[in-house]
Amino acid sequence: MAANSMSDEQEQQSGLGRSRVEIDRMLKAILVDVLGLAPDVVAAFEGDSGLFGHLPELDSMAVAGLFTEIEDRFEILIDDDDVDAEMLETYGGLLAFAEMKVIEG
Repeated sequence: MAANSMSDEQEQQSGLGRSRVEIDRMLKAILVDVLGLAPDVVAAFEGDSGLFGHLPELDSMAVAGLFTEIEDRFEILIDDDDVDAEMLETYGGLLAFAEMKVIEG
């Protein structure tokens, strides 16, 4: 996993109970659990790491399970209108989406 120069406290978002580092950690754990990916492979994901279309494990059927698990673990609601293909192209896109939804509540 790429080293992060900011501490959890520095990454803390105003009004948000989870830091960006914690959201990243949780999202990577979800990818391991839902897709059955090796933890060391997922730990190496960076913002430009390809997801949908790059990982055979992440097919259209797995997307539904992935979003269900994201909803459960982050205690958020993902509307169908929130989901688009671009957001699933890279790990960075998915992470930014998860951060936005956590902030929205």
